[in-house]
Amino acid sequence: LRYSITGAATTNNSKMSTNRWDPKAKNPPRGFNKLAPVLSAMENELRDKVRESNAGKRNTESMWPVHQINWQRSRYVYDMYYTHKQISKKVYDYCIKNKLVDAALIAKWKKPGYERLCSTYVINSNNYKFGTTSICRVPLKDRSPEQMAAQDPTTGCRGCASGVGQPRNVFGNKYGQNLAAVQIAREKRMEELEQKRLLEEQMEERARAANEGAGGGDGDSETDDDSDDDYGPTPAAGVWAGGSK
Repeated sequence: LRYSITGAATTNNSKMSTNRWDPKAKNPPRGFNKLAPVLSAMENELRDKVRESNAGKRNTESMWPVHQINWQRSRYVYDMYYTHKQISKKVYDYCIKNKLVDAALIAKWKKPGYERLCSTYVINSNNYKFGTTSICRVPLKDRSPEQMAAQDPTTGCRGCASGVGQPRNVFGNKYGQNLAAVQIAREKRMEELEQKRLLEEQMEERARAANEGAGGGDGDSETDDDSDDDYGPTPAAGVWAGGSK
């Protein structure tokens, strides 16, 4: 997944940014810059999705991007802190306090059985008939053949129950991808490429130095030969001055 971050809001030094993901907006703690580009990109993505036409979509389907981007944004920060240890607790707490992530959803992820929950909406029995929860909370092994491809009508989730055999991507699209893992892998790859480049430069420099050393011997110059064979015998004194009479 590659979100474009070129649309992130910019600001000059005299005005505060109107983009709440901008690290200059609310004086966030040190290290927030690591999250800001991705969070800003997802905010722009959400804004674009909300503005899209709903023609040809069910009423509930138009809300899918809202729930899905909310999940991905929260999961990104959660994994960067708990799974990959890439941000400090101050940065994590800052995101919670300023509602940059869904604190209620993250709190559920910490409980057994809810590690992959797509939204708190799907476990609220008031939202479904007969006081039940969403079909996406039913493990695939417990579904009937007709229900295997079922999605929650409000979130678009294919299955967020815990356990083996569940969809790896709960939404089956880019919003269900693990952005933290993608970012860590990309940074690691860039670091490996940089190390490879530096090593190649060092090897080239050593080879260049070795070649210069091999070709820099103390051999005699072409003009150092004192023999008379090159220019003939040395003239007698006074000849060049016309002193011979």
